[in-house]
Amino acid sequence: MLENESRQPHILIIEDDEHINNIIYDVLQKENFLCTQAFSGSEGKINVSQQAYDLIILDLMLPGLSGEAFMNELRTDLQYDTPVIVLSAKEKLDHKLNLFDLGADDYVTKPFEVEELLARIHVHLKRNTKIRTTTSYRHKNLTLDSDTMSVTVHQSELNLTRQEYKIIELLIKNPTRVFTRQDLYELAWDEIYVGEDKTITVHISNIRNKIKAFDDENYIETVWGIGFRLSK
Repeated sequence: MLENESRQPHILIIEDDEHINNIIYDVLQKENFLCTQAFSGSEGKINVSQQAYDLIILDLMLPGLSGEAFMNELRTDLQYDTPVIVLSAKEKLDHKLNLFDLGADDYVTKPFEVEELLARIHVHLKRNTKIRTTTSYRHKNLTLDSDTMSVTVHQSELNLTRQEYKIIELLIKNPTRVFTRQDLYELAWDEIYVGEDKTITVHISNIRNKIKAFDDENYIETVWGIGFRLSK
């Protein structure tokens, strides 16, 4: 079964003015966003080093690490490409252009209306979602995440080889198809099949054993004389 993850977008608010930070937080919470508050650039840097965010709202006049310094480290040292909306009372064009050069995606001048900020947030989240679609496939208690190339059973990750992952991916993405040994070999190994029946059999057995460590359910069905398919 295909699952398009409809999770809450997670937004990091970096603003040292507690009143403004709380206003933004309350508005975004009402919009069903998951929010984290930081009150200094240093705190913000710690947050992004430990957690992935869908968008960052960044004030410039921050204690510890300034907004400009934070932006520079975000884009260079941390290689973080999450959209950033800058909040600042500075209105000069050269200042704004410098921020865009540092990697800011948008700019909102203080004082601002929360409706404008909210509209800009929605635009960037929508745009970023089109670029990054997170898709997972699920069958019984097994989930394959094509973004992280991981497979979990009962939320426990399986330690798979590249070919084992590819076999599961082929089966779970094509739940009604019966794959011959030749199909699986050529698609998972990207090589021409030369009658390596034992190779596929061993890999299927290994996958079954790894799944069985967490779940006694049958996930791969043998179709005698033909090959394998996802179990019903």
